[in-house]
Amino acid sequence: MYAEKVLSGMRPTGRLHLGHYHGVLKNWVELQQEYPCLFFVADWHALTTHYDEPGSIVDNGWEMIIDWLAAGVDPSQATLFIQSRVPEHAELHLLLSMMTPLGWLERVPTYKDQQEKLSHKDLTTYGFLGYPLLQAADILIYRADKVPVGEDQVPHVEFTREIARRFNHLYGREVGFEEKAREAVKQLGKKRAKLYEELRTRYQERGEEAALEQAHALLDEAQSLSYGDRERLFGYLEGSGKMILVEPDALLTASARMPGLDGQKMSKSYGNTIFLREDPATVTRKIRTMQTDPARVRRNDPGDPEKCPVWQFHVIYSSETTRQWVQAGCTSAGIGCIECKQPLIEAVLKEQEPMHERAQVYLDDSHLVRNIIADGCEKARKLAQETMRDVREAMGLDYS
Repeated sequence: MYAEKVLSGMRPTGRLHLGHYHGVLKNWVELQQEYPCLFFVADWHALTTHYDEPGSIVDNGWEMIIDWLAAGVDPSQATLFIQSRVPEHAELHLLLSMMTPLGWLERVPTYKDQQEKLSHKDLTTYGFLGYPLLQAADILIYRADKVPVGEDQVPHVEFTREIARRFNHLYGREVGFEEKAREAVKQLGKKRAKLYEELRTRYQERGEEAALEQAHALLDEAQSLSYGDRERLFGYLEGSGKMILVEPDALLTASARMPGLDGQKMSKSYGNTIFLREDPATVTRKIRTMQTDPARVRRNDPGDPEKCPVWQFHVIYSSETTRQWVQAGCTSAGIGCIECKQPLIEAVLKEQEPMHERAQVYLDDSHLVRNIIADGCEKARKLAQETMRDVREAMGLDYS
């Protein structure tokens, strides 16, 4: 099997806010401790909806990378790169488009949803229709087997799995594949070979997923197999050929839904954000002027925390003790709204303090960021080139 890898990317929309931090970046910081991670600026993806206003993409990308670094993404642990600096993404996207049924793209749930949401834009473009395939190419080119996503993005990962499966089925056959696979089975030893055949039958004839998992574990333990034989046995097990592209799994991420200052989802389009690197005075002012429970007109009016946007911040930032103090004080009018907001101001500023410190290093010397990305692009491109060599060979495009 290919080594475990995590891949994730973000469109360059400029400065990131606390919603991005609690929804994505905190998770990235944890994942980089557990797996080899690749995190990229999805600048080509930005063009799928903003093709008519590309001017800010580059500046937004650099701002976003500084926010990643400020949040604790570590270039010594993760590979950071820019999508368009690795042209193999585009090559794989093109080659995959030759074998992708049009209906597969049209049925991706977000296709019609986004068209309705962005009805002021003309999204009847080939690029917009094909963006799930570009997303699939982003994942498959690194043979990443884990993609951190929320529930709404799971269909995109499933689409990527279908693309990998179809590619492997169409192009993963090698001359004499079955004979070579049967010879490879013998390399497992008599006992393991018998178990492998039993599990293969159970999976192929009865569709038992447990048998597939057990067989995968069996092959992972077989140290004596060569790389080629291992890949053949994975393909033989699943009824395909040699596995060229890896089917990724969705790594469902538990993330806090970060509310905006008005109680809606935090979003720049709503003007209700606190940016990751906002200055302390602005953060203090924004929280102090947050909307509260409309029923609390006067200081001695009791309130209901569930109807107050400030309470949603307490759910994310405050300890159980502080939340109990808020509940009791608000419902009895024992505390005022300004008192209620003070622990939040302190918690947000404390969270942002190390972000400001980390970011300052890169703001003082922009070459540091450029060097990190140059190194990351080089590492990413080497991995991408290895995959493309195999893809071209499988598709009969190897002219060497």
